[in-house]
This record gives sequence, C-alpha cells and structure tokens, in this order.
Amino acid sequence: MGIVAPASNVKPAELEAGCAALRRAGYRPFYFDSILEKDLYFAGSVERRARELEEMFVRDDVRAIVCARGGYGANYLLKEVDLEKVEAHPKIFVGYSDITTLLTYFHDAAGMVAFHGPMVAKDWAHGNGVDTGSWQMALANTMPWEVALGAGVSGLVEGDGEGILYGGCLSILVASLGTPYAIQTTGTILFLEDIAAKPYQIDRMLMQLKLGGHFDQVRGIVFGEMLDCVQTANQDYTLPDVVTRIVGDLGVPVAYGVRSGHVSTGNITLPFGVRAKLTVRGGQVALRILESAVSE
Repeated sequence: MGIVAPASNVKPAELEAGCAALRRAGYRPFYFDSILEKDLYFAGSVERRARELEEMFVRDDVRAIVCARGGYGANYLLKEVDLEKVEAHPKIFVGYSDITTLLTYFHDAAGMVAFHGPMVAKDWAHGNGVDTGSWQMALANTMPWEVALGAGVSGLVEGDGEGILYGGCLSILVASLGTPYAIQTTGTILFLEDIAAKPYQIDRMLMQLKLGGHFDQVRGIVFGEMLDCVQTANQDYTLPDVVTRIVGDLGVPVAYGVRSGHVSTGNITLPFGVRAKLTVRGGQVALRILESAVSE
C-alpha cells in the first residue's frame, strides 16, 4: 500500500501512527522519505508531489494508494501529473477533503473509480477513525452491497434515485467551476460534505451549483455529517433547513448526515464512479452500491 502526500505537509508522528494502524489491519504501508518535505504549507514542491504520485501508480508492488492527509495543494497537480501513467495503471486511490480535486479528476479524465474515505495521518492515526466495514466492502467486495449508514442520517426529500456515485468536499467541488477541470454532475448521486463552513457559506456554494445548472441532471443528493457547520451555538435554524430550501425542489431524493470525509468518528468509504441507488422513505435512508468498485 503506497502512502502519498499530494497536498499539505505531514507530521511524522501522525504518519507513523496511521501506518502502525494499517499494519495491525494486515496491510504493508510504504512511503518515500520525501513525503516529509515542506515547501510553505505544501508537502514539498509540486514536482516532488507529482512524481511521488506517478511512481506509486506505476510500481508493481503497490496495489492501493492512500493519501496521508488533505489540507491544500492537490490542485497544483492537475497540470503536472502524467495522466497517461495513471490511466495505464489504474489502482485504488483513497482520500477526501482537498484530495477531492484528484478524485474527480481521475474519474472524469481517466474513467477511474476513486474512493472517498479515510486517510493515513488523519483517520487511521486515531482510534475509531475508520469505518472498517465500508472500507473492506468498498476495496475488496465484488458484489452489490448496502452502506451501513449508522445513526444521525435523515431523509430530507423522499424518493428513489439511481446514478453514478460522485462528489466530495463541497468547497473543493465549487472551486473547480469555471476551470477545465469542472465537476461533471450529470446522472450522479451527488455526495456533498464539508467542515467548519457557516450555513450561509454552504447556502452560497449550493446556490452557485444550482444557478450554474449543476443540479439539473442529478439523480439524488447525499450530504455528509457537515461537521462544525454552524453559525452560533443557539441559532434558531438548522443546516438541514438551509439545504432543503435550496435542493428541496429538484425532484430527487435528498439525504443528510452520512459520515464520510470530515467526520467525528468512523469515516465511511464511498466508491466514486460506480452505480448506486439512493432511497428515502418515511425518514429512512438507504444507499446501495450496485456494482463492484474493484476487479477480482
């Protein structure tokens, strides 16, 4: 398992704590010493980060690639990474937050399934940071399966929708608009999550997507836990109230509270680029993955 740092710099203690957890889970994590380099707030130069990522894709002894952390800086790699090397050696690639940039790019440009899930120096480095059930089902299962959503998930708009599971960190998705790497939402079950964004900021980003027509052809919307996305502790409205005002008239099912990405515990792994079905009925939510994200 190759460990990479495509964005912000990594703390050695957290990296090793995450690698130790991966070893206990039966994996053999591997990283280059250069992963600990620093350039401002980046994990070294853009050249270092791009070559590291390319090397992990082409190495025969690496079957999966997991990001150490997000932060900021993955967008620098869009013009730097040799996409032909990625396309020629498709592999499991896992991350979230700023890594959303690479998840959507590898799916849109290379037709690759990418995984929105726990990172080494974040979730794996802390107790109860990883939902191991979804991790194993997403990365190793070759049959349809249902995501065990757990407590705190609610239905905002009822209905059924089937499409390609896709998305990531809301602020990163919106940052792609107006660039050659803009997200492609047609026919998707769109997953949106973020952290520490105030409700009016979430409102503004969702309205930008709506006004730009990026919700017009979605088949369903799933919101994440939306950790710490509050204005004040005693605000007289909820974030579900805010998002329902914007997406409640789209005619597609909408769910809220799925713990993937920035979460308080148990980060759920979601495979982006496979068909999924979202069902919201009587306040209950079901998310079923309809095809395998990996080959045997």
